[in-house]
Amino acid sequence: MNTFDKSFLTEHIKLIAGTDEAGRGPLAGPVVAAAVIFPENVRLRGVKDSKLLTEAEREKLLPRILAKSLAYSVAVVSHGKIDRINILQASLLAMSTAIKRLKIKPDLILVDGNKVFFSPIPCISVVDGDFKSFSIGAASIIAKVTRDRIMKRLCRRFPVYNWSGNKGYATQEHIEALKLHGPCVLHRKTFLSKILTAQIELEFEREFLMKY
Repeated sequence: MNTFDKSFLTEHIKLIAGTDEAGRGPLAGPVVAAAVIFPENVRLRGVKDSKLLTEAEREKLLPRILAKSLAYSVAVVSHGKIDRINILQASLLAMSTAIKRLKIKPDLILVDGNKVFFSPIPCISVVDGDFKSFSIGAASIIAKVTRDRIMKRLCRRFPVYNWSGNKGYATQEHIEALKLHGPCVLHRKTFLSKILTAQIELEFEREFLMKY
């Protein structure tokens, strides 16, 4: 993966920042992005797409990633902001904010996915970037670990949804909890329309059958 990043190095491009997000798909909680810059000849085994790693593997890699980096940062965009501007724009906002928070200015930004955000620094979108790029893969791990920790903490306030286990994703357990208890203030309302509409229709059908 580091070979991919090195292919962008030139006389004028010495520092490359990779950025990625975690939490585009969940029904609740924020989207979290991370950005990271490494020295050119960094060596760190095990860094790859965070989705291909177990939670324990990500937690073990995180301190090693941070120690090897020249700079890293994290940005969080809330569930409310996601509802207001949509998840794509929220993800791009989180990544651009993470880049702005880096203590070292990169010469090039590698962005996971097929979209880029506005930046005075040149940006390149990399489809499957967390699989191809070392810096994007490391950013995905930072973002994922950070978001998972946030959801575990939030689970203490709303234990009925078991966010410690499902991290806010649309598991059957989470959907059943939503149907039973309804959404809480941390759910993304724009993500719940199909689930809640189906539940309302089901309740209407039951009420109709009971009457007739």
